[in-house]
Order: sequence, then structure tokens, then C-alpha cells
Amino acid sequence: MKRKILFITGTRADFGKIKPLISILEEHTGFEVYIFVTGMHLQKEYGYTLIEIENCNFRNLHTFVNFTDEATMDLTLAKTIEGISSYCKKINPDLVVVHGDRVETLAGAIVGSLNNILVAHIEGGELSGTVDELIRHSVSKLSHIHFVSNDEAAKRLIQMGEIKSSIFEIGSPDVDIMFSNELPNLETVKKYYDIDFHHYAVAMLHPVTTEAKEMNQHTVHFVDALLYDSHNYIIIYPNNDLGSKFIIEQYELLKGNKRFRVFPSLRFEYFLTLLQNADFIIGNSSSGIREAPYYGVPVINIGTRQQNRANNLDIVNVGYDKCDILQALAGIGKYKARNSRSEFGRGNSASLFLDSLIGELVWTIQHQKQFKDYEGSGIGE
Repeated sequence: MKRKILFITGTRADFGKIKPLISILEEHTGFEVYIFVTGMHLQKEYGYTLIEIENCNFRNLHTFVNFTDEATMDLTLAKTIEGISSYCKKINPDLVVVHGDRVETLAGAIVGSLNNILVAHIEGGELSGTVDELIRHSVSKLSHIHFVSNDEAAKRLIQMGEIKSSIFEIGSPDVDIMFSNELPNLETVKKYYDIDFHHYAVAMLHPVTTEAKEMNQHTVHFVDALLYDSHNYIIIYPNNDLGSKFIIEQYELLKGNKRFRVFPSLRFEYFLTLLQNADFIIGNSSSGIREAPYYGVPVINIGTRQQNRANNLDIVNVGYDKCDILQALAGIGKYKARNSRSEFGRGNSASLFLDSLIGELVWTIQHQKQFKDYEGSGIGE
């Protein structure tokens, strides 16, 4: 009998990560793949990226609208739990696969763990910063199986009491796409999105939920700095966390300016091509921490969202102040980043993922979790 694998996706970012994993299981005769699509994918103001998923021609898609008028994380979590629970009762999956640190991720882990279904967490054990880190570690504790990006993440999970045999190091799945032959060339992307810049930078600013009261001022500084600067910019909308609407409103000031092209969303492969050929990336997106260093693209990381993650020596970290941002922009032309291709794997995550699921070890992991005491020499090790 085929094993039923349910993937949860709520954002363009997590779909880019899990797409290679879905694809390789879809091609294997031993698995029946289901995809629960929710969150930003179904919001027109963020590009309605359900279309991108549908274009992949995956067999079993289920959509569920989880956002509420109040747009608060707790209510969104509650509604998403309800939707995933109902769908799980319908299809009876053998494994629920979740990624990262989003509300939809937490909902999937809760439903799986409370319904005696194995839960696999992609990219647990990492440091997110802000409330995302609380969600990521909570998901790890609710999950039975961990597919991690690197050895450091694995060590953190062991410190959290996770059993070593439940941890599989596969790298970051998006690296599979980054260096594949699936990426379109730059001219194709520019023509598709009507971009006529010869040189440009990518800018992405996401709200920081733990700094909700200050995000308006932070956004004003960010947009003012970009307007004062002389570079061309490809701007991509933020995620749909609290504070995103103000960021989008501020981006209206950029529309009509020939130095800016503003997009609600971009196809993941198209985005990677644009990033690979950018002069630099600026903002607080994880793309500046993960993808950009792999391509050797200079990074200006702003604020605290990637705190404890932005430790690459080639990343310029600055505060939210306009003057600090402008100072970093003034020197970015002299900055040469080095390609870094080891921290998040070697581009074979999908095959390692498949190998793990084909093997018997994953399926013998106990549904009843055990806490493994850390065997270090003491506190602070």
C-alpha cells in the first residue's frame, strides 16, 4: 500500500522549500502525496500564489482560507487547526510534513501530534529571531521526525531533548532548485515581469511581530532611504504578518518612480534568477541569509528579524535608522561577497529526503515521544 504524505504550505517561501520534496515523492510509486494549501497563497493582495502551485500539476491539492478579519496570529492558528484537522480525518495521512516557523506550520504539527499521526519538521533547530523562533521550537517539540539543514541545527534539537535517531540532515531543499537547470535565464524573467533595469537590487522588508508598535517608523525609514538612494530596485511585498498592510501602503510611494518595480509576489524560480543577478539584496528577508550568500550576492540585513541568523561574515548588519541604511548603501558598491555553499547543504536534499522515507527507520519512530536528557557536562555547555 502507498503511504499517504500530507504537506502543509501557507506562503510562497515555504512552498519554494518543499516543492522539490513534493516532486520527488510524486514520482515515486510508493507514496500518495497530498498538499494542503492555505495562508498567503489564497490572498489576492499577496499575488494569489495558489496559481503557482496549480501550475506544478500536482495531483491532490486542497485549499483552505485561514485568514480572519482580525488578522491576528492566534485566531489564524485556531482556524487553520480546524481546517487541517478536518482534512486529515478525510484522507488519514501516514505523515504530515511541515516547514519552518509559520502559524500554518504550528497548526499542522498540533493536528498531527494530537491525532497520533507522525509529524516531520523541515528545518527545525534553527534560530529565527522574534516570535518565529518560539513557533519553530514549539513545532520541533510537537514533531516526531526532523529533517534539518546542518549539523548545528541537529545539535540544537538534541539539546532540546530530541532523540538523535529521529534527526536526518538533508540540507535546505531550496538549494536543490537554486543550482538546478529549472531556473529561467535573466532575459526571460525580465521580459515576463517587464523589468528594464540593467543593474538593480532586490528589496524585501517583512513586519516583525514583536516590534509591532515600531514597525511603522521602521518602514518609513526604509522607504525614505530607498527613495534617497540612486540604485534601481525590485521590491517584493512582505508576508502577511501583523504590520504588513502599512509596509504595502508605504510602497505606494515608490510606484510611478522609474527606479522601482513593485511586485506582490514572484515565481520562486524567477525570483532566484533575479537574486542571482542582483547587485545586492537589502531588507530583513531570510533570502539574504540563506540564498544570497550561496550566489555570492552582497547583503544589507536590517534590524532584528534575522538576529542570530545573520552571522555570515559577508552580511552587513545595520539598524532601522535611515542614516545607518544610507551609510550601508553608500559602501555597497565596493563590497564583494564570497560564495558560501556548505552551511545549507549541497543541493541533494530531495534525494536524501526520499531515501529516508523509503527506509524503515522513519516508520519505526514511536508516536509517543520520549525526552532524551542532554549528555553534556552541565549548564552552559
